Amino acid sequence: MERRGAFDYILLETSGLADPGNIAPLFWVDDGLGSTIYLDGIVTLVDAKNIILSLEETPKEGSLLVSEEHHGPQVTIAHLQISHADVIVLNKGDTISAEDLQIVKDRVQGINSLATVHVTEYSRIPKLEGLVLDLHAYDGIGSLETSEKGHSHHDESISTLSIPVPVLTDTKLLMLDVWLRELLWECNLSLPSGLTIPISTPKPLIHRLKGRIRLDSGAVKMVQGVREVFEITDLDRGLDKGPKDTPETTKDDRGKLVLIGKGLAGLPWEASLRFSLGFSEQ
Repeated sequence: MERRGAFDYILLETSGLADPGNIAPLFWVDDGLGSTIYLDGIVTLVDAKNIILSLEETPKEGSLLVSEEHHGPQVTIAHLQISHADVIVLNKGDTISAEDLQIVKDRVQGINSLATVHVTEYSRIPKLEGLVLDLHAYDGIGSLETSEKGHSHHDESISTLSIPVPVLTDTKLLMLDVWLRELLWECNLSLPSGLTIPISTPKPLIHRLKGRIRLDSGAVKMVQGVREVFEITDLDRGLDKGPKDTPETTKDDRGKLVLIGKGLAGLPWEASLRFSLGFSEQ
C-alpha cells in the first residue's frame, strides 16, 4: 500500500459471512485527505439455486443479527449482503428454471430495488469493467426508480422505500442533514404533535441510502450513505465517472431519498421529513 499509484484496483473479497455494512465505511475516505483509494462499489454474489433457503434461515441466538433494540422480522447474513449491494451478480442462473429464476430475482429486488442485477450462467462474466469494477457507485446517483416489490410481501425483513423531497433552500438543506443524522445515528423519526408511533414498533435501521436533492438556486446535491456514514455533496463531484442523470431522472422538479433497511414499513416517513424541514402538513 506504500507504493502510491501502483494499483489499478483493489478487489477485497470478504468471507461468505461478512457484513458489508461494517467494512464499507473503512474505505469511505474524505476527499480532503487526498487519498488515491476510494470506495468504488459493493458487489454481492448470489447463489440463485440456494438463496431462498439462505434468506429463510433462522439466525442463532446470541448472533449479532439478533438485536433487542431493532426487533421485528429476522435478518440473515444474506439479507445484509444483498441490502448493501450496488451490484448483485445472480450466479448459477442455468441451474434453475426460468420461473424459479424470476422468483429469485423478485425476492432479491424486493430487498434492494436500487442495485443492478446481472444474471450469469456457468459462472461466466462477460467483462469486469462496468460490472464489478469501475462502478463509481458513490460518484453519482443515476436512476432512483424503485420496484414496487420493495413494498410487497416478498420480504418483510428488509425493503426499499422512496420519499419525495421538495425543493430546498440552503437552510433547509442543513435541516435535512440534521434529520438524516437523527435517523441514521439514533434510528429515530421526529414527528409533529398528534402523530405517534406505537411503542411496540421496531426502530428503523438503515443499511443503504441514496438521494437527489434539488435546491431553489438550481443546484443539485446527491446523498450517499452506508449505515451511520453519509455525505451530501454536489451531484457533479464525480464528473463523468458516476451514474448519469437521464431525461427520466431530471424531469421531476422534486428531489427524492431512497432508503434500504429494516423496519421501514408502516412509518410516517414523509410526514416526519416535512415536519423536520419546516413544511406544513399536506
